[in-house]
Amino acid sequence: MNEALPLAVLASSLVPGLIIFFLAESRVRIRTALNLAGALAKLALIGYMLWGVSQNQDFIYRHEVLPGLDLVLKADALAMLFITLSAVLWLFTTLYAIGYLEGSPHRSRFFGFFSLCVTSTMGVAMAGNLFTFFLFYELLTLSTYPLVVHRGTPASLRAGHLYLIYTLAGGAVLLTGTVWLYGLADQVEFVQGGSLAALDPSSHGQLGMIFLLLIAGLGVKAALVPLHGWLPQAMVAPAPVSSLLHAVAVVKAGAFGIVRVVYEVYGVEFAQSLNLLLPLAVIAAITIIWGSLRALFQDDIKRRLAYSTVSQVSYIILGVALFGPLGTLGGVVHLVHQGIMKITLFFCAGNFAETLGIHKIQELDGVGRRMPLTSLAFSIGALGMIGLPPLAGYVSKHYMSEGAVAAGLPWAAWVLTLSSLLNAAYFLPLLYRAWFRPPPATWPDEHIPARGRRETTWLLLIPPLVTALAVVAAGVFAEAPWSPLAWVRLITSREYLQIPFTE
Repeated sequence: MNEALPLAVLASSLVPGLIIFFLAESRVRIRTALNLAGALAKLALIGYMLWGVSQNQDFIYRHEVLPGLDLVLKADALAMLFITLSAVLWLFTTLYAIGYLEGSPHRSRFFGFFSLCVTSTMGVAMAGNLFTFFLFYELLTLSTYPLVVHRGTPASLRAGHLYLIYTLAGGAVLLTGTVWLYGLADQVEFVQGGSLAALDPSSHGQLGMIFLLLIAGLGVKAALVPLHGWLPQAMVAPAPVSSLLHAVAVVKAGAFGIVRVVYEVYGVEFAQSLNLLLPLAVIAAITIIWGSLRALFQDDIKRRLAYSTVSQVSYIILGVALFGPLGTLGGVVHLVHQGIMKITLFFCAGNFAETLGIHKIQELDGVGRRMPLTSLAFSIGALGMIGLPPLAGYVSKHYMSEGAVAAGLPWAAWVLTLSSLLNAAYFLPLLYRAWFRPPPATWPDEHIPARGRRETTWLLLIPPLVTALAVVAAGVFAEAPWSPLAWVRLITSREYLQIPFTE
């Protein structure tokens, strides 16, 4: 059964998605039931696997595709962190998308590709070797493109075209590095501490070049500067797609792949010995500051959030590039914390747009009086991004700052401090407008029927309220044994440095 469970996790979204493709647009109840049944089944399977992994059980599926080339799905502790985040946020994004797309055309196509996107994300998370990772990584590109261009407008088609150019080019670079590495090392499994240190020292120069290719290929989806240009343009997609791109799937797949390469292909100690981590930390630091600076000058809410993602995802990469358990802890837990904070912000931005037609920052004046619950959730997400205690973002930044000092890189701690100040500079004006500026005489689209006296429909309101509560809980209960931080401590001690975590 343990061998079959990784396949069952994939099937829980793949099968409903394939059925949904063939449903008529009018079959709303069946489509909704399939979406929710798949999401709940996935959560049940993942819950069992979480318990099993905590008890040192193995969940591994292996199939030989060609001699010496295996398809491997493995649910280790790191994979469980990513697939749990994706599965939980998929459930709430599904609820949100059902409400958001009510009455719109092509819903069966949307939810079909939506399910394929989640299936690909699960495959990325559970990939047990570099070949399997690459396969699902490219399937993720193909399944998200139809979501980006879903509206079919000229702007969305241009954004989709740019998205394909960037991601397929990145995939080609990743494939080049993968094939080169397989030529040196045969099977490239994801294993504790990496496996490349055992190769002949004469290959170390090649391994440095391969590392550059792998990081460049993964850096496209992770939105590393200068490979980030596709992400702000993709904001023309519907709000559920933006949430998926930023919090659940695409950018997380890139960052997650870099974590795998550093810790489980090369091994952090071997990567450090090849002097590969410091350049990676520098690139991440540049991206953090550049994304924050660009966010300051955006007057569209979703574009400001997009540049915030460019900055915030590189926190993960900076954390794993810091040679030590504290930096690793902060970087990997930010995979979760950034996800719940950013999805909250995009849910709320979608609510503002759908209910009142608000798209620009100057249109937020007084919205806190008109939509207090949505505005409260947005405020929690924004303050978490700034790093205000005791919210989730503070926990990540605290451990990364401590890790930077412990690694002898105090400049990285200053980068995090400057980033927090810039976060405040581009988020606090939004909160000031929402809560302290008087509302306008008419909203941009006040003719849209109000969905409730003060807020929107419950399908659009419940998801951001729940994820905002998670932002608070992840910070307040960070030391609880069931928190994301506790699970990342398990990963840190078990899989990466293989030493007990000590503060």
